[in-house]
Amino acid sequence: VQLVESGGGLVQAGGSLRLSCAASGFTSDDYAIGWFRQAPGKEREGVSCISSTDYQTYYADSVVGRFTISSDNAKNMVYLQLNRVNPEDTAVYYCALGPWGSIVRTAQATGVIREDEYDYWGQGTQVTVSS
Repeated sequence: VQLVESGGGLVQAGGSLRLSCAASGFTSDDYAIGWFRQAPGKEREGVSCISSTDYQTYYADSVVGRFTISSDNAKNMVYLQLNRVNPEDTAVYYCALGPWGSIVRTAQATGVIREDEYDYWGQGTQVTVSS
């Protein structure tokens, strides 16, 4: 399984950016893709996730209303649209693959996107927001 993120870069506060995650090397049609981020000196945190089966989504409180996750299952692509970014969004953003779409409902129920539920990870893409 391979996950490749792209689309990161430098953006001014208030601006927008779209991250892409290309997934390959798996055959299941029941999975979840999560987006995580890690800022300098901080622990990695879950940002958003989406189910491949019913397109259920979940967003961390810090990004609700600003970020949008979407997917194109035919292309095995997942996107994260970042709008109205602020300097606190500066981080390396990772996408990860989890084995079941139901992982998203767990996140909805608990309010947490758990890293240990995701088996495969990309290398990350840097997002830097200037003030």
